[in-house]
Amino acid sequence: MDSKFQVSLEKAALQHHLSREEIILLLRAQPGKEQNELFAMADRIRERYQGDEVHLRGIIEFSSYCRNDCHYCGLRCSNNNINRYRFSVEQLVNASCQAVELGYNTIVLQSGEDPWYDADSLSRLITEIKKKKNVAITLGIGERSKEEYRQLHQAGADRFLLKHETTDAELFNKLRPGTSSDKRMQCLRWLREIGYQVGSGNMVGLPGQTLESLADDILFLKELDVEMAGIGPFIPHSQTPLADVPNGDLQLTLNTLAVARLLLPYCHLPATTATGTLHPEGRQMALNCGANVIMPNVTPYDYRQLYQIYPNKAGSTDDPKQSLKKIVSIINQVGRKVSEGRGDTPKPSFQIKSQNSVFLNDKHSN
Repeated sequence: MDSKFQVSLEKAALQHHLSREEIILLLRAQPGKEQNELFAMADRIRERYQGDEVHLRGIIEFSSYCRNDCHYCGLRCSNNNINRYRFSVEQLVNASCQAVELGYNTIVLQSGEDPWYDADSLSRLITEIKKKKNVAITLGIGERSKEEYRQLHQAGADRFLLKHETTDAELFNKLRPGTSSDKRMQCLRWLREIGYQVGSGNMVGLPGQTLESLADDILFLKELDVEMAGIGPFIPHSQTPLADVPNGDLQLTLNTLAVARLLLPYCHLPATTATGTLHPEGRQMALNCGANVIMPNVTPYDYRQLYQIYPNKAGSTDDPKQSLKKIVSIINQVGRKVSEGRGDTPKPSFQIKSQNSVFLNDKHSN
């Protein structure tokens, strides 16, 4: 194994800081000794800072309408070949209550960017859910005004998931016509300023993406100090302009996830559904290289196959109970346990370890 690779790996584990060039070096980890060392180190960092619990966050995909025309997404507004739907507030409250009854302590309310749901209606919805049980509520509804973000936070929304997709502004603007990278970054900074627990993230394998931009993605997530970072492979949809683009590379996705864990030890990292879609054991692989969250789909069965950002999503043919059972089995397979808490993220100060720390070689070090 290259000595520079080893030095960068140990520096990341000890200091949780790397230069752009050092990140790129680790992202290039090849199958075999390099990748094994990278994944093992990321897993040790995960165990040290996050423990063995895996947090479950139940996603309800409540609207497939979207005002955007992103080239990579099956929900794009110009796609006339899908059946659109919207939940009523009552339907969404009922679905949330069913998720709570299954044991979820975080509910993720996700949709396309659908302005039909204004801040007032969403605020009433959040209030109704919170009356049932004080679960953590994560919103994934896209770009809104700062005033709307503040109103929703005041209504009780705890977290907000807004992926930056890529820090390459030219690529972002090309793949998302009518939107801008600058606006996306501004929205993320508003969310941080207002006081949300902020989730962001990026895809791996977008056409035109480089290792340099992937390194910048990780550095941006660290700069923003996100509580969660969703990193998953690009998967093409047949009804988009990127239909003929190959899937994102699973190994590069896992490398990116592992490096993110090294630099973001307190951040929650999901084993994404997309990894499980590319490979039957993709989520197990992700859990073994730094991930500590899984986000099962708890959308009612009649709707879940209609929400197609990409096709053939893992678990799309299961009902919520089946999804939960399969996810618990995956967690047990890798020797982990399901968390009973909400999975809020502490922000203690990082302590830089001594270069002589036995932690680098001792998985069970305290």
